[in-house]
Amino acid sequence: MAFFGLLAGILAAVWPSLPVQATTTERVVTNRYSGLAIEGFDPVAYFTDAAATQGRPEFEAAENGVVWRFRNEGNRASFVAHPEIYGPQFGGYDPTDLVRGVTCAGNPRFWAVVGNRLYLFNRERSRDAFAADPARFLKEAAVRWPELEDNLAQ
Repeated sequence: MAFFGLLAGILAAVWPSLPVQATTTERVVTNRYSGLAIEGFDPVAYFTDAAATQGRPEFEAAENGVVWRFRNEGNRASFVAHPEIYGPQFGGYDPTDLVRGVTCAGNPRFWAVVGNRLYLFNRERSRDAFAADPARFLKEAAVRWPELEDNLAQ
C-alpha cells in the first residue's frame, strides 16, 4: 500500500497540470470536484462568440441538477430561457463515442455547433471525424443515446 501511495504522489508531482476528469455517470457531464457543468465554460458563448469561453462565478444558474457558469448576465438569461438549445447535446458526452456504445465526457475545448446545437468531443480527432460526416454520427448517436442515458445516474 505504501508503494501505491508513493507512486500516486510521484505522479501528482510529475503531472500537476493534468485536467480534472469529468464524471461519466451523470446525465450532464459535471466536474466531480467543482460541481460545474462542462468545466465552467459558458455554453451560450459557443453560439454568440464562436469560442470556448470560461464562465464567471457571479453569473451562475442551476439546471438539470448542476451548476452552469456564464460570462455575463445576458448569456445566463438566454440559457435559463432555453437550456435545450444552449446546453450541449447528449449531456455533453462525445457523440462519436456514443456511436461506439460508450459514454465519454466531452472536453469543452473541442466543440462544434451543428444545426444550431452544441456538441462536445473528448479529443480533437473525434471532433474532426464528426465534422467530416455529422449527419451520420448524429443519426447513430441518437439511436444509442436513450439506452446509454438510462444507464447514467439520475
